[in-house]
Amino acid sequence: AVSGGSILGDKTRMEALSVNPKAFVRPSPAGTTLGGVTRRTRESLLLCEAAGYDVIIVETVGVGQSETAVSDMTDMFLLLLSPGGGDDLQGIKRGIMELADLVLVNKADGDQASIANQTVSDYRGALQFMQARTPSWTPKVDSCSALDNQGVDQAWTIIQAFREALTQSGELETLRAQQAKAWMWAETAEALIADLRNHPQVKALVPELESAVLAGDMPAIVAAQRLIAHYKTD
Repeated sequence: AVSGGSILGDKTRMEALSVNPKAFVRPSPAGTTLGGVTRRTRESLLLCEAAGYDVIIVETVGVGQSETAVSDMTDMFLLLLSPGGGDDLQGIKRGIMELADLVLVNKADGDQASIANQTVSDYRGALQFMQARTPSWTPKVDSCSALDNQGVDQAWTIIQAFREALTQSGELETLRAQQAKAWMWAETAEALIADLRNHPQVKALVPELESAVLAGDMPAIVAAQRLIAHYKTD
């Protein structure tokens, strides 16, 4: 396949999409936030939905255990992979596979078409041993080629079928309620950490404790307990 590589939130690679009057693209640097999403991604989703956008795509910075945070803020979790066969399957963590509602193998064109088909077969077999996230939907595996524009329409059909299934069963409403609860706790945790880091007594103690931990003179857990103790005494 001929490809410019992954977009990874780089708007400059979306030349046609970024100027489409029906689309809005907002690159968001992940920084130190786990999951490849920023702290305000949920708010961005709400704003886009309120603005009338009926399809909102959140692209994470990569694939890994921490990237599953995005599943707590989207209706559907789509895992996009390159052709790789069984060896690639070993490198994908079980946790992220269990979250996938659709596994899509891209670059199924040219010399890689047969490899992509084998990859699809491998992942279909693997998903048989995993429990689906919702009773009303069985995760699907398919292939596509962005280069040849093959399989994209089929992928969209699957996405629409997923939404219809969850809407009819009432699970979409339940999912969003659970996500709202997760958002509450995530926001609470982020706010507490920010407040702790900016606490005067904590900030004054940090250099001493970090030096002690780096030198091996103090266990990290003890240092953390001291920071929390100083934070709580105020």
